[in-house]
Amino acid sequence: MILQSFLSRFLQKDLSKALSISRSFERVKQEGRLALMPFVMAGDPDLKTTEDILLQLQNNGADMIELGIPYSDPLADGPTIQLAASRALSLGTSPKNVLSMLGKLRGRLSIPVILFTYSNPLLNIGMEEFCQEASKAGAAGIVVPDLPLEEAEKLSKIAAKRQLDLILLVAPTTPKDRMRLIAEKSKGFTYLVSVTGVTGERLELETRVEKLIQELKGFSDTPVAVGFGISDPSHIKAVRNWGADGAIVGSALVKRISNAKTGLSVDEAGKFCKELRQAAG
Repeated sequence: MILQSFLSRFLQKDLSKALSISRSFERVKQEGRLALMPFVMAGDPDLKTTEDILLQLQNNGADMIELGIPYSDPLADGPTIQLAASRALSLGTSPKNVLSMLGKLRGRLSIPVILFTYSNPLLNIGMEEFCQEASKAGAAGIVVPDLPLEEAEKLSKIAAKRQLDLILLVAPTTPKDRMRLIAEKSKGFTYLVSVTGVTGERLELETRVEKLIQELKGFSDTPVAVGFGISDPSHIKAVRNWGADGAIVGSALVKRISNAKTGLSVDEAGKFCKELRQAAG
């Protein structure tokens, strides 16, 4: 009985290490490449398919995955992700069953999963309870784009108790003093929004992103990942050359999943992920 208890604690500790965001960035850095971080909307087209997509992304080179929890008023999201959230909500997808789905993958999903949610669902559930359940499900971090920095400091302490990283966002319009504060307080990595506006595919990246990456790196040793508008392999190569540590691809992947023929969304997600991973180095 004592041996069984020891083994259980050992395996749980080992699993926690495998899902660490910082350890994943360290591994990717040692390999001399960029961390690939696809975004998926949970429940679109359904939770069982989401489960299969997460595993397929892992199998095709994703280093971490950002998992969106559908919300009815996603202020930071463009039309593609808004529609995906609406479809998921119409099927009754909730934070509770998203975390339940994620929990079923413990032991099979060995890369970090970062939950993307909004303030209202978080506050309705309660910060303590949400972080507790997210940790039980095996999540490694949380992104809350509409949470003020002052509230984020409170959530970060609660999350840290559950071995969760609270990742903070920096926009192109963020003043330098506040950018420095965010870079110092963000855990896991700093999320650099590459455009002024909402998520969505872009034909070209703004060249000022390169300067923003370097500024953030001057403020903190925390890795910098670029998101919002990263749409194809050429964008992955660009942010890699600019010195970013990771790239988050959302709308382009969500669109491929939603446009795939019936039964082919999992394969389509894997195919696109493989293309992006090749560009990551």
